Amino acid sequence: MAGRPRLLLVDDHHLILESLRLALQEEHEVAGMVATGAEAVKACRQLRPDLVLLDLSLPDRSGLEVISDLRQVMPEVRILIVTMHVDRILADASLQAGAQGFIPKDADLAELRHAIAEVLSGNRYLSPLVPEPSPRQFPPELRLGMSKLTPRQRDIVRKLGEGKSSARIGRELHLTPPTITFHRGRIRKTLGLKNEWELLRYALVIRMSEAEASVLHDRSA
Repeated sequence: MAGRPRLLLVDDHHLILESLRLALQEEHEVAGMVATGAEAVKACRQLRPDLVLLDLSLPDRSGLEVISDLRQVMPEVRILIVTMHVDRILADASLQAGAQGFIPKDADLAELRHAIAEVLSGNRYLSPLVPEPSPRQFPPELRLGMSKLTPRQRDIVRKLGEGKSSARIGRELHLTPPTITFHRGRIRKTLGLKNEWELLRYALVIRMSEAEASVLHDRSA
C-alpha cells in the first residue's frame, strides 16, 4: 500500500470522531468523518478509503446493514467495527456480514492500532476483550419466544437478524415504515425486550440458532 492508509471514520458522536482522528492522523490519512450509514456509503464511494472504522450504533440504520452496503459500493474496502457493545453475538454477526475486524471502544489505543494494522494486512481481528462463545449461546428455549409472535412478526425478526433496516423490511414485505415500527414495538413487548438493541440481538440469535439447527439436521439426515 503506497503512502499512508486512508481511513473513513463513522460514528454518530462528534467527540469520538475527533478523538479517533487525533489519535490516528499521525500514521494514517483520515480521509473523512461521517455520522450516519447513508453518509458512510456516499463517502466510501467518493473518498475510496483503504479502511472504514464503523460504529454499529448509527441513527439511521443498523451498522450490520451498512457493512453490506459498503461491500457492494467498494468490495475491496476493509471494515473494522469499533463499538461500545462487547458482545460475541454481535461480533460474529459483524464478521459474517463482511467486516474484517471487531474491537470494543474500551480497548486501549495500542490495541486499536494493532487491529487496524492486522485488518489492513488482510487478516481478521477479533479483540480478546470479546468473550468466548458460550455453550448456551443458542439455548433451544430461546426459540420458543418466536411461537408467541404472529407470522408477520416472525418474518420481521428474521429479516432484522439479516441486518436489514425497517425501510428495507417494509419494501420487501410491502408494509409502510410506521407499520414496521409498530410491529417492532409489539415484538419487544411480547418478548419482554427493553430496547432496540435487545431486539436486534434477539433477532441475530434466532438467525444463528436456526442456521445451527439446519446444519445439525443436514448432518443427521
